[in-house]
Amino acid sequence: MSPEASGSACVGDVCDALDRIAPPSLAQEWDNVGLLAGDRAAKVGRVMLCIDLMRPVLDEAVREGVQFLMAYHPPLFRPVKRLVASGDDASSLVFGCISAGVAVYSTHTALDAAEGGTNDRIAALCGINTTEPIAYTHDESACKVVVFVPANEADKVAEAMFAAGAGRIGDYEKCAFRIPGTGSFLGGAGTCPAVGQAGEYETVEEVRVECVCPKSLLVGVIRALRAAHSYEEPAFDVYPLVGVPRRGIGCVGALPGGTTLAGLARGLKESTGAACVQIVGGGERTVSRAVICVGAAGSLPFEVGLREGDVVVTGEIRHHDALAILRAGCCAIALNHWSSERPVLGALADRLTAMLPSVEFLVSGADCEPFVPV
Repeated sequence: MSPEASGSACVGDVCDALDRIAPPSLAQEWDNVGLLAGDRAAKVGRVMLCIDLMRPVLDEAVREGVQFLMAYHPPLFRPVKRLVASGDDASSLVFGCISAGVAVYSTHTALDAAEGGTNDRIAALCGINTTEPIAYTHDESACKVVVFVPANEADKVAEAMFAAGAGRIGDYEKCAFRIPGTGSFLGGAGTCPAVGQAGEYETVEEVRVECVCPKSLLVGVIRALRAAHSYEEPAFDVYPLVGVPRRGIGCVGALPGGTTLAGLARGLKESTGAACVQIVGGGERTVSRAVICVGAAGSLPFEVGLREGDVVVTGEIRHHDALAILRAGCCAIALNHWSSERPVLGALADRLTAMLPSVEFLVSGADCEPFVPV
């Protein structure tokens, strides 16, 4: 494909695909995920994936003619007071992307919690088939829209809401619930009611139509129902929804029988390409359950109630946390922060290619581990 963005896809399409794979609602509250810089309407022909936006990655993106850069770690994290060209800090690199017409998007902890994300990828490399999160994330990205319409307009209004993105549950579309009832109103002076006369009390056979809606599409759905509704002042309600938690940060799963700490560490070193793997505990120990948290484990692994036979698999471990792991009778593998996260990029590129075949997805070759052995 030509480096030029000649295809029909746009920045918004790539954002939507990434949002479906790693819903931003799964991200930790302190994180900064989603589209950080760019125009959703801009055309996209090539996308590059990386862990860290560094100067060599930016130069590579410009050289390869990409229009969209997915940087796993958000280059804009804390409040930014200025974006200038000079320097190699994160804000100046984002300025460079903007100047080159390259949109910037981050997945970070949303991809950590997502199905098939960073933690699931390491779990697969450990030979684990089934996992559960260390800590569940509550999805609060949806709401329910309820509107009251004359019975003969229920189909028209519902279809308008569906077209705007409401009524989707998993792989099902046009999901709604309807309840018949009687509506009443008294129009004041200056009103122009669709039924009856101003100043007269009226009752109308109506239908309550309710359907779920992503919060990101709420404004468009309300606009659509207003346009399709015959009433001068349609009555509708919006209720926030808390989804049943299904995903979460980190993962825990049973290892194949006979797995040893040293054997698992060697296998992960080879499969991830990590150059600086370290272990906590005796290599000959048999491990039966992996507690996986890519990047920096911190205190998260301790939330599962570590027990003998557990191995914490992560990127980096603080000294005192390593001691606590040993005191719990467990062990650990540290792959280095970047090396524990990088394996997801190839699989992510494949998933995105299947969703957007008109776009070419590249994994950055300039993106690299900052720690190297001596």
